[in-house]
Amino acid sequence: MKYKVGMYGGSFDPLHLGHIHNIIKAAALCDTLYIVISWCQGRESTSKELRYRWILNSTNHLPNVKIIMVEDTAATKEEYDANNCWETGARDIKVKIGEPINAVFCGDDYRGTNRFESLYGPEAEVVYFPRGEVPVSSTEIRQQPSKYWGYIPQVCKAYYTKKVLVVGGESTGKSTLVQNLALAYNTNFVGEVGRETCQYAGGEELMIAEDLHENLLKQRIYVDEAAKHSNRILFVDTDALTTKFYADFLLGAGSHAAEQCGDLALAIHNINQWDLVFFLEPTVAFIQDGTRNEEIAAHREKYSGQIKTLLTENGVDFICLSGDYGERFAAAQKIIEEKLGIATNW
Repeated sequence: MKYKVGMYGGSFDPLHLGHIHNIIKAAALCDTLYIVISWCQGRESTSKELRYRWILNSTNHLPNVKIIMVEDTAATKEEYDANNCWETGARDIKVKIGEPINAVFCGDDYRGTNRFESLYGPEAEVVYFPRGEVPVSSTEIRQQPSKYWGYIPQVCKAYYTKKVLVVGGESTGKSTLVQNLALAYNTNFVGEVGRETCQYAGGEELMIAEDLHENLLKQRIYVDEAAKHSNRILFVDTDALTTKFYADFLLGAGSHAAEQCGDLALAIHNINQWDLVFFLEPTVAFIQDGTRNEEIAAHREKYSGQIKTLLTENGVDFICLSGDYGERFAAAQKIIEEKLGIATNW
């Protein structure tokens, strides 16, 4: 190796492919390469723990890469530049590494500033990498992740995936809309988990509390896993609050079983995060597939209203979609572009 100990630092907020390219090149030149995550509580858009795991899981195949974290207390980057924070940071980094640093790697936008030469020289050589090799910055990704999606490492994409929830009463076309949108945006979706458990039980009237518990827990896991492999946006059919509605409807509102299920549903609801929620009005024909409830079929507006009330009571902002399948699909696309800045064209 050319250097015994090298150092490459930054906030990595977020990590992007430009960072990855530099890490690969720097690691190839060093016996040991230290990646230094600079963090400041409250100033960055992502936590230090999240950035640590992004880098860890991008470099765990490189045995000579080590990751350390160094805190700074500047409220802004301007304050960091003005208050000798660079000097303080360099001292902290040297203490944490605990051995002589032979090379410091940075982007060539620092060339000519004497920044790193003054902090680490003459013991360390400053090695510049071309900043324009991967034409993106963390700032650009923070501002428009969808626009720069191709520069976001796979390990980071779940964090930036927008989650669109589709809810409504029974047989209002949720699964059709979710699947159509997933096709149109070239991404994936999470279907209604309850369909599987309902079919296994033999129909809604035969479902028990454990089936609803399974729906709640599985859906949470499925959403988290699907977000890791989505293309900018993820569509989800049905949420925990809708399952709470069915717990009251099927198990009897006020029963111990319904209350237990409701507690679990609310706990999951409180950790769910949706970027957009569509509520489908019962304006398409009810389709009886052999598992759906005839009571709900006979009083669609009534039960749709109950689900809406449940959503509102629990702080969910939703946009109602009505009309036929095509009208709702077109309306959803327009709203997604307006609210999330994501279109079906690239």
